[in-house]
Amino acid sequence: MLSCACKPVILVLALSSLANASFAQEKTGTKQDIERRLQSAANPKSAAPLDNVIKTLFAAHTFEQVALSPNGKKVAWVEAVHTKTGSVPAGATVIYVKALHSSAPPKRISAGSGDSLHAEGSVAWSPDSQRLGFLSDAGKRGQQQLYVAGAEGGAAKILTSAKGVFSAPRWSPDGKTIALLFTENATRASGPLVAETPETGEIKDSFFEQRLALVDLATGKLTQITPADTYIYEYDWSPDGKRFVVSSALGNGDNNWWIAELSTLNTATGVMKSIYKPKLQIANPVWSPDGQQISFIEGLMSDEGLTGGDIHLISSSGGEAKNITKDMKASAAWLDWQPDGKILFSEFVGGKSAIATLDPGNGKIEQRWSSEGQLTCSNALSFLLSASADGKTIAGAFQSFANPPEVVVLSGTPATTIPVTSRNKGLAPAWGEAKNITWKNDGYEIQGWLLYPRDFDPAKKYPMVVHIHGGPSFISLSHWPGSHDFAAGLAGMGYFVFYPNPRGSYGQGEAFTGANVKDFGYGDFKDILAGVDEALRVAPIDPNRLGITGWSYGGFMTMWAVTQTNRFKAAMAGAGLSNWQSYYGENLIDQWMIPFFGKSVYDDPEVYAKSSPINFIKKAKTPTLILVGDSDGEVPAPQSYEFWHALRTLGVETQLFVYEHEGHLFANPKHQRDVIARTLAWFDAHLR
Repeated sequence: MLSCACKPVILVLALSSLANASFAQEKTGTKQDIERRLQSAANPKSAAPLDNVIKTLFAAHTFEQVALSPNGKKVAWVEAVHTKTGSVPAGATVIYVKALHSSAPPKRISAGSGDSLHAEGSVAWSPDSQRLGFLSDAGKRGQQQLYVAGAEGGAAKILTSAKGVFSAPRWSPDGKTIALLFTENATRASGPLVAETPETGEIKDSFFEQRLALVDLATGKLTQITPADTYIYEYDWSPDGKRFVVSSALGNGDNNWWIAELSTLNTATGVMKSIYKPKLQIANPVWSPDGQQISFIEGLMSDEGLTGGDIHLISSSGGEAKNITKDMKASAAWLDWQPDGKILFSEFVGGKSAIATLDPGNGKIEQRWSSEGQLTCSNALSFLLSASADGKTIAGAFQSFANPPEVVVLSGTPATTIPVTSRNKGLAPAWGEAKNITWKNDGYEIQGWLLYPRDFDPAKKYPMVVHIHGGPSFISLSHWPGSHDFAAGLAGMGYFVFYPNPRGSYGQGEAFTGANVKDFGYGDFKDILAGVDEALRVAPIDPNRLGITGWSYGGFMTMWAVTQTNRFKAAMAGAGLSNWQSYYGENLIDQWMIPFFGKSVYDDPEVYAKSSPINFIKKAKTPTLILVGDSDGEVPAPQSYEFWHALRTLGVETQLFVYEHEGHLFANPKHQRDVIARTLAWFDAHLR
C-alpha cells in the first residue's frame, strides 16, 4: 500500500495560485480559508525559506535505472530529463553509457535523432557487453518498442511494432533472443499505484495479462509464450537458455501478486510447471549457475516491488523449499548468484542498508558494504542492484539525507566506492542533520530517523511532526527527499521530523515484520509513541507542539492516532484507511489483506473492526487535513470521505482535498507541490 518515488520536475508556482487551482476539490471550509492557511505558510518572513525548500525537493537529477555491463567495464544509466526552461515531453528520460576507469565523457544512447527527447529506458546488456537492448517511444509518443544499439553509440535498430506495454527485457545466454514482459493492448501501465481508468456500465473483473514474450534478434519476430490467462510478474533465464523460472498467478495481475507461485517454463514449448506454492509472498527468482537450484526471497510483503524477507532455495525440478537465512535479523531485498556458487544479496539491517554474500552450503554471511544511506539501481525504494557477471563489481545510485543521488560503482571486499556521475554537485540540503535513534518497547529494539530543522539552534524548542511510512512492510531509510517527501519539507521550515520503523517494518527479520499481523494500530502505534518519547528525550522538542502524518498505511496510522490520543495537535492523513471493513469491498487489491488479517472480512469481521479508526471516531479531537487522489484504486477516495464526514459531523476541525485524476502515487507535479504547501500550511496554522 506504499507510494513510491516519482520523477521530480522543476515547476515553480505561486502559493496563491495553488489555492485557486482547479485541479483539486475543496470539500469543507471556503476558498478564502484555504488561501489564508496557504498564505500563513508563505508570509514575508518565511517566503524565501519555503521557496528554497520546495525548489530543493524538486531540484535533484534522478536516475530511473543503473545497469552494469556483465564484464564490469561499463555502466549505463537512465536519467530523468531535468530542465528549468523549455518544453519537455512528459516522462522524458535519457540513456547514457560510460566506460569505467576512463576520462571520456558518457555517450548518449537513443533511438531518436539529434537531441530529441523520448521516454527511453529499461536497459539490458548483451552477454558480451557489446550491445544494449532498451525501450523507446521514439517512433510514436506514448508507445514504447524494443530497440538494440551498440554500446559505443550509433544508430539503433527497432525490433518490435506491437501495441501495448513492454517491460523488463533480458538477453538469452547465447545472445540471440531477448525476452521481455508484454501486456498487449494495455490501456495503462500495470500496478495499483497508477490512476485507475473510470468504469461505467456493467462492472466486470476485466484485466489485461502481462505475458512473457520472446523477440528473435535476427528477424524481430515477437512470440508470446506464456498462457493467455496467466500474469507473469518476474522471470529469469536458465543458464542453458532452455527454460525460465517465473512468478505468476491466474487472473487480475494488480490483485494477485500476493498469491503468486513459482513455476518453470519450457522455452520451446511454453509448458509451465508449478514447483512451489509459497506461504507468504515471493520475489526475485534466480537460477543457480549450474542450473540445479533456484533462489528467491519469501516474506510478509505488503507491496509488489518493495521486497523484504528471507532467502530460500528450491530444486529446479521442484520439491520442498529451504529457508537458508532463517532467524536472520535483517530483511533481504535483492539477490543474484556469483560464479563461485555464493549468493550476492542486498539487505535492510536496522535502519541501514547493506550488501553481503551468502554461502548456501553453510549459511555463512559475509558483509561487503554497509551504509546509513541507500544504493539502488531502480527508481523505486526497493534496493535493487546491478552486478557484473563475476559479482565483484556492483553499481547503483547512492543517496542519503545529506547526499543527493549519484551513480556509483562498488568494487572489492570490503567495497570501495567509485563515483561515476556528479549531476547534483552543489545541491545542498534544505533541511538539517539526520540522526539515527533507537529505543525499546515491549521487548523490541526499535529504530528511527530524527531529521533536525534547518539552522538548528539548541537553545530553542521546536515543533515535531511524526511521519509514518507506508506498507506496512517497508522501512524508512536515510534518503534524499524528493517531490513526494512532503514531510522533509517541514524540516526545512523549522520542524523536527521523526521517521519511525515500528514493528511490521523491514530491517530486523521476519518475526519483527510479522509482529503486526492481526494487530494493526496497537503494538506498532505503541512503538511509535515510545519513539516520540525518545525523540523528546534526545532533542529540544516542544511536547505541546506535536503533529503526525503519513501516506497509505501511514495515512491509516494517522487516522488511527487521532482516534486514540489527543497528544498530537494537528494531523495530515494522505490516502488513508478509515474503515477496514468497507475498504475490503472498495479497493482493487484485496488479496494483500489476507496475510495480515488471517481471513477475509466476511469470515472474520471483528479483526477488521478492531483496527478501524472510524469505530473510535468520537474520541477524535485533533484538527485533521485529509488528501487523496480521485482515481486511487489501492486506497480509494471513499475512505477519506468517510473519515472527513465523521470529523465534520462531530465538529472536529478538518479539510478534505481530492486531486483530479491521481492514483495512489501522484504523478502531476502541480499536485505534488500543492501537497507540500498545503501540508506545511496546515501544520503552521496549528503548531506555530
